Amino acid sequence: MIQAGHKTVRKTVGLFAVLLMVLEWTRPGLSSPLRPICDLRVLDHFIKEAWDAEAAMRACKDACSIATNFTVPLTRVDFDVWEAMNIEEKAQEVQSGLHVLNEAIGSLQASNQTDVLQSHVDASISNIASIRQVLRSVSIPEYVPPASGGEDEETQKVSSISELFQVHSNFLRGKVRHLLASAPVCKQGVS
Repeated sequence: MIQAGHKTVRKTVGLFAVLLMVLEWTRPGLSSPLRPICDLRVLDHFIKEAWDAEAAMRACKDACSIATNFTVPLTRVDFDVWEAMNIEEKAQEVQSGLHVLNEAIGSLQASNQTDVLQSHVDASISNIASIRQVLRSVSIPEYVPPASGGEDEETQKVSSISELFQVHSNFLRGKVRHLLASAPVCKQGVS
């Protein structure tokens, strides 16, 4: 019991430290532009949180089940296609995927779920908002919904909460990581 408490405190302190870094670099009202956050260790923190949520949902099978399908972004990356895309196209794909994930995970907030699930849902939504701040700091354009309002071809359906969190984790490790690593300001050696 004491060991679990220390783990929670350590996790909270780590999250608090990352949050302070992000807030310091993205403080509203400053006359100077945002300082680019190119250090992939910041993203690695969010990836670890997503992986922890994924592992918790796999262990929580019956208690964390819900009878619905979730629309999620595709996570596979065809590197030849990815490298041929310009930064705006990559940004639109990633920001669109983050939007879809936020919607899917956010839909769980209204359901009566376990405290464990609710904790991971809240943390994931907060983390997606922080990742958007990190991307904004490296001049990645924000999400612009398509004018057609139709279903995005870059999505798929999953039927369980554990699959939803698995996609979340994979999306951060794949497309989000590749986008941040290829941001022009980060390639210039700014960190």
